[in-house]
Amino acid sequence: MKIGAITDKGKVRAVNEDCFETGELPGGAVWAVVCDGMGGTNGGEIASQIASKTILERINKLYSKEMSSRAIHKLLFSVIEWANSAVFDYASDNNLQGMGTTVVLALIKDNKVFCAHLGDSRMYSISDGKIRLLTKDHSIVQELIDKGLISPAEAANHPQKNIITKALGVDKSINADRTEEPFYPGDTLILCSDGLTNFTDEEDILHLCSTGEPDEWVEKLVSKANENGGGDNITVVAILQDKNGGGER
Repeated sequence: MKIGAITDKGKVRAVNEDCFETGELPGGAVWAVVCDGMGGTNGGEIASQIASKTILERINKLYSKEMSSRAIHKLLFSVIEWANSAVFDYASDNNLQGMGTTVVLALIKDNKVFCAHLGDSRMYSISDGKIRLLTKDHSIVQELIDKGLISPAEAANHPQKNIITKALGVDKSINADRTEEPFYPGDTLILCSDGLTNFTDEEDILHLCSTGEPDEWVEKLVSKANENGGGDNITVVAILQDKNGGGER
């Protein structure tokens, strides 16, 4: 698999509160995480760093290539729980209550992608020339959409669009959403913070990832978000499963 990853503070924010990690695992598996911190002075930056580093350490320690699908789901939930405790405890010890971070965590193994997430950082798949959102935002505007009170178009400019309803590190306990989807040779996975999705649309993402390599795609996506205002930190991870990697659709 080929991986490209980048983070950029954008054109407005003074500090980058986003973080990411990626890695390869035994047996040809790969993983990635994107965290978008929140919580004011230094809090968000620290929260995303703690969360991403904790997830890195726990995945590398606990993953085994013999893991079943069920075991991988448990692994992702477990490492997110570890990260939640690490952020929550740091906040409690340093008078930074309320700080936290979104998280979108993916692991690819045996033509499947496993994901766990909290907040409004997203995961998309690109397959056969089509893009599909694989996560559902934990946000006020998503709840309003679900209730039929506003349309997705109205949500894009809603005054509460940046308010999330779930985050890592804010409470002692969490309930991350988990999903499992097919991921075949030739498919692409995009993980990103809302600094990308608030300033680009899905057609832009699809178009900019249609030619070239993952390390080029992430550069182009950040540039596009900055061209469109760059009002937030922007983080993008792109993973392409090479068509020479084997497996059948």
